[in-house]
Parts: sequence; C-alpha cells; structure tokens
Amino acid sequence: MRTSDSGDQSSDSGDQSDEQHRVLRKAAGASFIGNFIEWFDYASYGYLAAVIGSVFFPKSDETAQLLSAFAIFALSFVLRPIGAVVWGAWGDRYGRRWALSWSILIMSGSTFLIGVLPGYSAIGIFAPLALFLLRMIQGFSASGEYAGAGTFLAEYAPPKHRGLYTSLVPASTAAGLLFGNVIVMPLQGFLDEADMHSWGWRIPFLLAGPLGLIGRYIRIHLEDSPVFNEMSQKAEKKSKHRVPLKTLLRSHRKRVAITFGVACLNAVAFYLLLTYMPTYFEKQLGIEATHAEAISAGTLAVYIVAIFFMGKISDMFGRRRMLVGACLAFIVLSIPLFWVMEQGNVVMIVAAEAVFALILTANDGTLATFLAESFPTEVRYSGFALSFNSANALVGGTAPLVATWLIKVTGTAIAPAFYLTCISVLALGAMCASRSIARESASLAEENDA
Repeated sequence: MRTSDSGDQSSDSGDQSDEQHRVLRKAAGASFIGNFIEWFDYASYGYLAAVIGSVFFPKSDETAQLLSAFAIFALSFVLRPIGAVVWGAWGDRYGRRWALSWSILIMSGSTFLIGVLPGYSAIGIFAPLALFLLRMIQGFSASGEYAGAGTFLAEYAPPKHRGLYTSLVPASTAAGLLFGNVIVMPLQGFLDEADMHSWGWRIPFLLAGPLGLIGRYIRIHLEDSPVFNEMSQKAEKKSKHRVPLKTLLRSHRKRVAITFGVACLNAVAFYLLLTYMPTYFEKQLGIEATHAEAISAGTLAVYIVAIFFMGKISDMFGRRRMLVGACLAFIVLSIPLFWVMEQGNVVMIVAAEAVFALILTANDGTLATFLAESFPTEVRYSGFALSFNSANALVGGTAPLVATWLIKVTGTAIAPAFYLTCISVLALGAMCASRSIARESASLAEENDA
C-alpha cells in the first residue's frame, strides 16, 4: 500500500515538474519575442542610418544627414522614462502579462508604420516629422519591454538558476540585432543604391507587423508570474489600493539612483558596441559596408553564445562580482581596444570586437537579474523600468550621436573609448554603493521561498 502511495506521489511530482517546465518555457518564449522585435527595429535603424538620413532629410553633406538620423534615434529615447513610469505602474498594478501584451502591440505597430512612410522628396518636412512621431511612440512602448520581460522571467525562474534564465532577456536583444544584420546585409549586398533608397530599407520595418501579432498571441495565453499573483491576492485580502509609483519614489529613491548608475554602462556599451559599430567601421575606418556588418554579426554571435555562460556564472559567484569585474575590464581595456581597431587591420578589429563582446556579456548577462533582485515585488517592474529606461534615455540612445560628435570635434577615431571609460567609472561607483541596498531588504529568492 505504501509502495503504491509512493508511486502515485512520484507520478504527481513528475507531472507537476513537467508542467512547471512547460510553463517556464512559455514564459521564456513570451519574454524573448518582444525584446527580439524591439532590438530588431533598433538594429535595422542603426544599420540603415545612412540610408534613412538621405531618405528623410534634405540633401546636405553625409555627416549632417547621419547626425540628423541619429538625432531622431536619440530623441525617441526622451519618452523612455515617461514610458517606464506608465508601463511600470501598469505592470505592478495590473500584471506583468497585461502590460507586456499591450506594449508589444503598440511597439510593433509603430515600427511597421515607419516602413510605409514616404520620404522627404515626396512630402518634404512632414517626412522627418512623421518619422520622429513614430519613433517617439515606439520609444514609449518599448520602455516596458526589457524591464517587463526581465521582471517576468526573473519571477518565474527557479532561484538557483535565475541568472541563467534571465540572461535570455539580453540574449533576445542580441538575437534581434543579429536578425537585423542578417536581413540588412543581403539587401545592401544585392540591391543597388536606387532600390535600397526607394524600397529596400523598408523591408526590415515591415516585418515587425506579423512578428508583433505572434508575440501578442503568445503573451495573452500565459498566466502571470506566481510571485505577482501571490502578492495580488494578499493585497486584495487587505483591501489595499496600491500606487506603485508613489511607493517607489517615497521608499526606494536610493535604489532607483543606484540601479540607474549601474544600468548606464549597459546603455552606452550596448548601443556603442553592438548598434553603432557598423557605421563606425564604415565611416571612420573605411571598411566596406558588407564587411562591417559581417564583423558585427560575428560579434553578436559571440555575445549570444557567451551571455548564457555569464548568466550561469552569476548564479555561482554573485551579481556584484560579475558587474564590478565588467566595469573594471571596460575601464582598463576600452582605450587600448579602440586603438587596436583604429589601425585598420581586419583580423585585429575582429579580435578586439570579440573581447568587447565578452566583457559586455559579463555585464549584460547579469544586469537584468541584478535589477529585478534590487526591488521588492510590489514595485519591481516600476523600479526596474525607471532605472533602466532613464539610463537608456540619457546616455544610451544618445551614444551613437555623442560618439559621432566626439570624433568630429576631436578628429580622432578613438574618442568614443574615452566616453565608454567615463561611463564605466560611473557604473563602478554605483556598484560600490549597491552594498547598502543589498543589506536593506530580502532578495527575490527569499520572496519565492516565503
């Protein structure tokens, strides 16, 4: 009789384990798809910045058109902190799934509409204005994506493997960039300049439409995270009307300031090393566009493979050690690696980019988990979104523009390295201050165990 009971219990446990793995896989897929689309759009815009500049702005020198295209890119980040407040509050109040299912629809829709915009030659000044408006909408909706996906997956993941699972979020961003590269590179290789400027550049943006509908379907058919559901049930029993933003700004200002500083390194390094580099190689180092994109594709492949390893390492040795190590590596190596790339040797450029990718994965493979673990459940989405998106708005989206301006002002191609080094020092200071918030509250792991 006992044997039979034991067997039934073992079977039930196995069924439960299989169900948990199935739900976790669905959560991972739901987290992946939105960031994939978001960064596919950013990649397409970054890789096609020169073409977009000539299509949407009046004829002038190439640098002015490129700066105009990057200025639109940067200005779209102005709404990121506002979007972070809105989506974070909705995500903490109505659920992670609810916020994510709407953000992906608005984000992919605005990206799709960019693909059908007429250029400056057709509607004049209204072309850049329409582009600016759609980029602003895209920026607003995208501000809920990375933070929402990171929060959602961190709450679903087993505590001992949270770093590994949550590293899927930055991996999805790199996968989106790589897919953008894979789409854009053949277009630039096989289409002549006239076709590229008339319709070729539109293809990547039009693809966002069907991808967004697929992502929304996945998300609306998934339950919210167990941690959030438990918190919501407790709040209902207490008849407590929650205002996440008020709680965040009243009780967790220090956490927001510290996590903002930590997130600044990801904001600058990611945009500088993974989206701006093809333009940098082409315009500053004189490398052919197809070769520049091939180098970037290789860098992204290294990033995607390495980031899961870094996430796993963070589960073993802790988030702080990984993030501090990444800061120190950028401080020491940024200027030498840019100097190596400036020499123009393709082999050395590839090697330098691979080193940059590994350093960046040590930071990015850990950051999403660190940010999720820095805030309690009731304000986790809001805190993550506000700190991450504020960093992206102030120093991330402007990184290509600042890099281009610094090179023009200083006359040296290694100028972006000094900017990256300064931001790394800022992030290191924030990591030193993060000891205090680690001592002040329970971790996400303890919340799950409670």
